[in-house]
Amino acid sequence: MPNTDDGVFLKFDEVKKSYDQKNLVVKGFNIAVEQGEFITLLGPSGSGKTTVLMMLAGFESVTSGTISIRGQSINKTAPYKRNIGMVFQNYALFPHMTVAENLGYPLSVRGVAKAEQRKRIAEYLDLVELGAFGNRYPGQLSGGQRQRVALARAMIFEPTLILMDEPLGALDKKLREQMQYEITRLHEQLGFTVIYVTHDQAEALSMSNRIAVFNDGVVQQCAPPAELYERPANAFVAEFIGENNFIEGTVDRIEGGRAVTTIPGQGTVTAEAAEGLSAGAPCVVSIRPEKLFIHPTSHAHDNEITAKFVARIYVGDFIRYYFRLENGSEIVVKVLNDLSAPEFGEGEDGRLQWLASDCIAFPHPGEMPDVAG
Repeated sequence: MPNTDDGVFLKFDEVKKSYDQKNLVVKGFNIAVEQGEFITLLGPSGSGKTTVLMMLAGFESVTSGTISIRGQSINKTAPYKRNIGMVFQNYALFPHMTVAENLGYPLSVRGVAKAEQRKRIAEYLDLVELGAFGNRYPGQLSGGQRQRVALARAMIFEPTLILMDEPLGALDKKLREQMQYEITRLHEQLGFTVIYVTHDQAEALSMSNRIAVFNDGVVQQCAPPAELYERPANAFVAEFIGENNFIEGTVDRIEGGRAVTTIPGQGTVTAEAAEGLSAGAPCVVSIRPEKLFIHPTSHAHDNEITAKFVARIYVGDFIRYYFRLENGSEIVVKVLNDLSAPEFGEGEDGRLQWLASDCIAFPHPGEMPDVAG
């Protein structure tokens, strides 16, 4: 059936979900997904991301709004008719079936001929680099191998899209990273559309074309990884994505898209101005640890504050410095582990410097209105 929205493969239009008809778990979700995109739903536990995935799969009903694929609503389409592949954290493999039989199962229920089944099973086992494992049972495989089988089973019947719900949550750090690479490689090679749920921000940043950041049933921002990291839409996104320092102050004035802000005991600093700022209002200036420099430095800078040195932590490729402002706020600075990394005595003053273009002034969280979905 032809797509009635140019370039749109999957669309959520003001989708809401309530389990008790009073409280909304998802408060108006909107997104348009192009075919072949890798979209990650990211957020803390209970934020609504898995509920969105379950509505898309058909395992939960939509309270209001529309989910459509190629311009056609699937709100009332049975799950088995949606042609969607799913990968779960617990693999969901049949333990009494061999790897080959697990892969063949979704083909059998769709009436695919035996000869075609054998061909596809061999093809997809090779694709996930498990060509010699067809006769083994899931219990004879490692966690990473079982997840590869689960991924191959989700892809083998060539679904419209693939949903992944915390698929790497049961794996250790090394296996997670290997599987992140495997999923990304297969996505790029085959071009299938993915909706991926995780609470792991590093996983989301490394794998996605776009990330929708959820909080309390509302999407706070949906953007490519670099944009989310470099230009978060609000203080929640800035805090949730990566590591951030927040310096409290008051907006003096806004000029040319930048906020001149008074920091108690420090004078003024200049930052990019987020939406919702107004002169005289409290704000927080957000600056990432790797964007701060410790004087003396050859880096250009627009802003400088003074803070008391607290601790220096060796991490390997970089060093973490902890400073404290007069109001008790902690500031973290990340410095490459090289000969320029400075030494401090406890309680010694450090001069921290940075560019105005590397920080953003947000309305103070206590002053922010609710974000509309």
